Amino acid sequence: MNKAELAEKLAAKAGLTKKGAYQVIDGIIDVITESLTKSEAVNLTGFGKFEVRSRKATTRINPQSGKKFKVPAKVVPAFKPGKNLKETVAKKAKK
Repeated sequence: MNKAELAEKLAAKAGLTKKGAYQVIDGIIDVITESLTKSEAVNLTGFGKFEVRSRKATTRINPQSGKKFKVPAKVVPAFKPGKNLKETVAKKAKK
């Protein structure tokens, strides 16, 4: 599903116009992004948790050349699905 399809389904489900649905989606994305840039987690109970995780600097080996190179430390966004989401997906996947 892409953003347009999501907006269409949200508009139908919530009784919004497509333009209104796009504004809601963009607003949610903006709020989550702003929170993550401040290293604040966003917890949507039953759905999941958006958070920031730190990765340590590492040394890797290029398999083609055998040369070592360094990968710098960085901060990455992460999503951890909630219990309800996991259970719902597992039930639907079995069918």
